[in-house]
Amino acid sequence: MSEIQPAPLTAGYLARPHEVHRVVLLYSGGLDTSVMLKWIQDQHDAEVVALCVDLGQPEDDFDAIRQKALNLGAVASLVVDAKEEFARDYVAPAIRANARYQGGYPLFTSLGRPLLAKLAVAAAREHGADTIAHGCTGKGNDQVRIEATVATLAPELKVIAPVREWQMGRDEEIAYAKEHGIPVSSTVERPYSIDDNLWGRSSEGGVIEDLAQAIPDDVFQLITPPHRAPDRSEDVVLGFREGLPISVDGEELPLVALIQRVAEIASRNGVGILDHLEDRVVGLKVRDVYEVPAAEVILTAHRELEKLVCTGRENALKPQLDSLWAQLVYEGLWYEPLLGDLNAFMDRVNRKVEGEITVRLYKGNATVIGRSSPLALYDRSLATFDADPSFSQHASPGFIELFSLQSRMAHQIAEARDLG
Repeated sequence: MSEIQPAPLTAGYLARPHEVHRVVLLYSGGLDTSVMLKWIQDQHDAEVVALCVDLGQPEDDFDAIRQKALNLGAVASLVVDAKEEFARDYVAPAIRANARYQGGYPLFTSLGRPLLAKLAVAAAREHGADTIAHGCTGKGNDQVRIEATVATLAPELKVIAPVREWQMGRDEEIAYAKEHGIPVSSTVERPYSIDDNLWGRSSEGGVIEDLAQAIPDDVFQLITPPHRAPDRSEDVVLGFREGLPISVDGEELPLVALIQRVAEIASRNGVGILDHLEDRVVGLKVRDVYEVPAAEVILTAHRELEKLVCTGRENALKPQLDSLWAQLVYEGLWYEPLLGDLNAFMDRVNRKVEGEITVRLYKGNATVIGRSSPLALYDRSLATFDADPSFSQHASPGFIELFSLQSRMAHQIAEARDLG
């Protein structure tokens, strides 16, 4: 591979080759970051501190990942268990905001990137590094999320993005890994790019990029494909307090354990597969496959409970603000002041989101079948069509006359103008 040629400095936080001496590499142990660890040492003659963050990836062997980084020449290999922080400070606000980008994607990767960048900044300061490296491409969203966070929290640090610099395709990366004896799990035949954490799993690449093709079953690693799910439905009861789930079928659990429990139940029933066409921050339209079992059930239940305890006007406004919240997070603007303002609104509304929602799971579908809350704005005695002395039906005509007054006047005036 050729030597790095200095490129025009397009951003103040980008590092030139001669500025890179000790690097904190956000390291997953996968293809990109394993190749990067070797490449940074060779191309920059720099020391590498590998940082792996546990956000609830279900199958990762963190001891093996730590040792692999050391075997590849890292001067230090760190593993940080951030599941609790991720759930508390990132997933919880997303639940309160019913966060789904473009109506579908529950933002699990988007939520994790600001935390990864924050922890990388902390590791760089602790280990005397001058540079942070990540494995994002120039076509993805994650470069925006990570670099914007680093530039916000640590303007003294520099950033390198080797995948963006070397412009190798996936096949070339696999060949580079084989040439340098780097063990990786990706192959040319199954070249999916995977990202996962406590809140979901994404797959891209390979046949997924062909919009005319159905997603093959080998993509799904968390969720049973719906056609293979049990032929019987399964009901799950979620209890909420202040907008967050606190119990499953009556058993109170910490948030991390609760998400894991719901994911297990939903996955065996084929719930949470999302074949999503979305618009990236950089302008590309792409297809991603998401497996989001816990998010699908919890967000569905939360929104239904919210509707039960909120007024009609709140229920009309909040989805608009939810959409804006999701847009900001998707774009990596975690420290945008507007997001803080939205969080204040979400927190206030969610103070009254308390109660239980029963969700029926069946072959990929999650359907709310039961609702209860001590704060419900619902009174069965008022909703019934039976006679009720507390509601005067005779008052309705007067209400209708006043309620429609301006609309009627506007229509009459417009009609008179048209006739004139």
